[in-house]
Amino acid sequence: MKLTFLGTGTSTGVPEIRCDCEVCRSTDSLDKRMRCSALVETADARVLIDCGPDFYHQMLRAGQPRLDCLIVTHSHYDHLGGIDDLRPYCTAIPGGFPVYCREDVARDIRTRLPYCFGPHPYPRSPRFSLHEIEAGKPFTVSPLTTVIPLAVNHNPSLPILGFRIGPLVYLTDCKIIPHETLEAAKGCHTLVIGALRHKPHESHLNLDEALNVINYVKPKRAFLTHISHGMGVHARVNTMLPEGTELAFDGLTVNI
Repeated sequence: MKLTFLGTGTSTGVPEIRCDCEVCRSTDSLDKRMRCSALVETADARVLIDCGPDFYHQMLRAGQPRLDCLIVTHSHYDHLGGIDDLRPYCTAIPGGFPVYCREDVARDIRTRLPYCFGPHPYPRSPRFSLHEIEAGKPFTVSPLTTVIPLAVNHNPSLPILGFRIGPLVYLTDCKIIPHETLEAAKGCHTLVIGALRHKPHESHLNLDEALNVINYVKPKRAFLTHISHGMGVHARVNTMLPEGTELAFDGLTVNI
């Protein structure tokens, strides 16, 4: 299995517009973060996790890889704002490009892209096949690839999804992780988890909280994603992290 971090930034990206902090002034490419997304390549599938507003640029940078489906954590713009740019991938799949998401996300997609649905969709608009999924109910995207949706909360009133795909667990934009999800993550080889910054935040784990989750799950490797400029300069922060834990960066590829 191969994991590629297409984007590792928070909703504003890094650098942040109109910010003059040390991180946003950095010339290090590791401090340039597009909105959060990842590509998982299994033995028989290429699975896109989230499709934010930087998807177009992420695909060009990644060499325009084949994609077989999209799985969505939640419908915030930084995770779904690029879905119309999937149109080149839709034409190759009869019945529409497969999108796996919660029922509320499927509803949001239909509302945001009305020209893609209904009896008379706009000519040449992207075609999607929406599949509603629920936490704790595994589904297959190909004969050899099963995805387990995991329950997490962005905030107390906003349930979203994380995912386990074989040895990989991917949890982003979470503030509350139920015990059953922590248990389901145990034994994974690689854990990807959101860590926004050092200071506490009402709807994202901060660095200390994310490290506590990593310590509980005990993966062989852990990568932090969904990072803001409040985390600090990549090169400096990375040296402060426990062994086996790293800040992810845009374009990073990991063999699992």
